[in-house]
Amino acid sequence: MDRRNFLASTAAAGAIGLVPAKAFAAQAAPAVGPGDAALNSLFDTTFREAVMRSPELATSLGFDKGAGAPLKRRLSDRSPAARAANLARTKAAIDAIEKVDPATLSKGAQLNRDVVLYQLRSQIVGPEQFGVDSPQRPFVITQQAGAYFSVPDFLNSSHTIATADDAEAYLERTRAFATALDQDSANQEAQAARGYLAPGFSLDLALGQMAALRKPAPADNTLTRSIVRRTTGKIPGDWGTRCAAIVEKEVYPALDRQIALVTKLRKTARTSAGLWDVPQGAALYAAALEQATTTKFTPDEVHKLGLQQVAEISAQLDTILKGQGLTKGTVGERLTALNARPDQLYLDTPASKKELIDGLNAGNAAMQAKLARAFNTPPNAPLMIQAVPVEIQDGASNGYYSRAALDGSRPAIYWINLKSVADWPKYTLPSLTYHEGVPGHHLQITIAQGSDQPLIRKVGGFSAYSEGWALYAEQVADELGGYATPLEKAGYLQSFLFRAARLVVDTGIHAKRWSREQATDYMVATTGFARPRSQREVERYCTQAGQACSYKVGHIAWLRARDNARKILGAKYDVKAFHEVLRDGAVPLTILERLVEERARALV
Repeated sequence: MDRRNFLASTAAAGAIGLVPAKAFAAQAAPAVGPGDAALNSLFDTTFREAVMRSPELATSLGFDKGAGAPLKRRLSDRSPAARAANLARTKAAIDAIEKVDPATLSKGAQLNRDVVLYQLRSQIVGPEQFGVDSPQRPFVITQQAGAYFSVPDFLNSSHTIATADDAEAYLERTRAFATALDQDSANQEAQAARGYLAPGFSLDLALGQMAALRKPAPADNTLTRSIVRRTTGKIPGDWGTRCAAIVEKEVYPALDRQIALVTKLRKTARTSAGLWDVPQGAALYAAALEQATTTKFTPDEVHKLGLQQVAEISAQLDTILKGQGLTKGTVGERLTALNARPDQLYLDTPASKKELIDGLNAGNAAMQAKLARAFNTPPNAPLMIQAVPVEIQDGASNGYYSRAALDGSRPAIYWINLKSVADWPKYTLPSLTYHEGVPGHHLQITIAQGSDQPLIRKVGGFSAYSEGWALYAEQVADELGGYATPLEKAGYLQSFLFRAARLVVDTGIHAKRWSREQATDYMVATTGFARPRSQREVERYCTQAGQACSYKVGHIAWLRARDNARKILGAKYDVKAFHEVLRDGAVPLTILERLVEERARALV
């Protein structure tokens, strides 16, 4: 499951069942038009079914209590039959929502109908047109996909343990992990026969991570250590021994079977990196790009946009770097030299890593204090900042955000990958914190979760909207004085340059037949990021097509919308009023621009 958007997960597409009624009643959207109540009822049904199909989603939202407690003992069914049922239920939901006459709806309900239909229609493209879960994630097992990658992290970071019953549920989910591994193996074998197999280097990374998960004695495995750490001295019981037995007798054999399968498939894996080299590759990438950006831009258009943005941002960086005495070489070469300066580096020690994370917390708190200058009543929700678990850091993104449980039982988490502290020169960290924390993902998602929209909209989302907002938030942070030095300002522009380079690299890989090495060379030369970090990014784009393009395309749309509002309102323009559009929730970019214009014209 994508950490920011549950509707991207086919496993969350639908099933029947009961989620705690109070959770829905307390946050139901108000009914105004004569058809609003019927539409909201359909939304609630669709969302309940999604939660029942994805117990992981139920846990992440805090809906695995009360009537939803049985969900805490399960993991998603990954079998072909379940996937077929998911598709059928999603199509049925689309049909039902389409039958609601927009003329009977209030303005807000019309927006909800448009947005949810867009989400659901996008969701069926992968399984219906290509026979894959998603155009953006067409491979079952990669260095960032598969139960082996997601479940241990989920059990450790999302499955709460406060009672003996929670611990029993953890053991049942550990047992279910073995089933999920076998289901993934069967699905991957079938998909490989159709030509849908990740590139060889991706499978190598996946095998390395599987081996790391498999290596410890069962009692020392991350699954066992997690339950021991959280029950010792708090919940009586021999939890560690019981979990180790499940790991030894059920999880490890399933993992061994998966390792054997992937090792066999690796012999047939392609050396190419892009979707152009899989069945229906060009159409699949076009669908991935549309799904990620919520636009109809072609790969060529995105590639050219990226080259243009790289040139413009590089020119701005050139001016700042020259002002800091950095005059020799290209912008990328000067950034590379800056990245290696001792005054910009943390040591690769536990104490230095703690200092890094403490600095991120301080930066987020300082920005929180400035938000009232640009936002009306900004929320101040808790945010934890943690290092990515070492077991998955080889394949994990460099930084990402996990939303809080809706019931407040678990705070939001901003994760940073500290596999190599050299990836994080000090001058680059403020922009990352503003992106993942406030005024970025944490602010935007907290506002959405606190709105009076239907739950299906609070939890759903669009990468171009949310990632575009987070990149725009880095710019808002600049406008609020968030970058204390010219070098920190250079780090912010480097962040923009990185996202612009992604437009070039992603389309280069999937449409222009670039190799992984060619893409990495371009990323290093353009952005100045360390090669290991750049290569991890490129490897992600190879198996998660299009998503990397959502950031800059979305950022441009946010800026275009803001410029249009300023043009319409003139002297009446107020950035606080502009930011109120966040309360309408995540929408496709075309709808975002329409909403901003409507809000502006209403204030003229």
